[in-house]
Amino acid sequence: MAQGTYNLGFISDVDIFNHVKNTVLKYKALIDLARFNKNVIDPIKLTFDAKVYGKTFEEIIESECIRQIDKANNNHIEYFHQNLFSYAGNGWYVPETGFDVANDRRKIYVEMKNKYNTMNSDTAQTTYIKMQDQLLRVSNSTCMLVEVIAKQSQDRPWKITLDNQQYEHDNIRRVSIDKFYDIVFGDPNAFMKLCKALPRILDDVISDTHENLIENRVYSELQEVSADTFKSLYLLAFENYEGFNRF
Repeated sequence: MAQGTYNLGFISDVDIFNHVKNTVLKYKALIDLARFNKNVIDPIKLTFDAKVYGKTFEEIIESECIRQIDKANNNHIEYFHQNLFSYAGNGWYVPETGFDVANDRRKIYVEMKNKYNTMNSDTAQTTYIKMQDQLLRVSNSTCMLVEVIAKQSQDRPWKITLDNQQYEHDNIRRVSIDKFYDIVFGDPNAFMKLCKALPRILDDVISDTHENLIENRVYSELQEVSADTFKSLYLLAFENYEGFNRF
């Protein structure tokens, strides 16, 4: 099976298929023992996890591998959201540096976040100051903080406190992704249409690529340390500790 018909209206079937495909291919992941232990695995925590949740050590290791891969996959979803607008036309593009999405004709400059609660106060202040600077450099421009998962559907001025003083400017806005799709594509339902079609597009892409997305070598490499997975986990962290040569 290859590309299907999705009838989104704001992006062609070919473009959305290829964009989803490019995102899926980024999901390809090799995880081996070195990557698994890059941040130093805590075997004591894994022991608690296994016993408390009634899992085998093999199952707990598999869960930890998926968790580590999932952290990297968040970046791939950011790629999906941001780079979709490179297909929008009408002056929209994805800059190599600076803002995440821009339209010089309409003087719109966008920072994108996947969730409304992912920015700490320092990051929010830095972003707001960057937008203030953009307004000074390009007159009549509009800057937007676009959130995929916002508290609500919105397009309103972004209120923020800098140095104990509250700031608000009509041309610095906080916008949910559905409202931004409407601004870009002129269709208030565009984002909903994409979400509804996404499972079918993914099915077509995965059928087309026939990719085994995860190559997990952790368990086999642990067994090279010892056939006893429990022992291998502890030797990974404590091999040079007193007594562990007899563990």
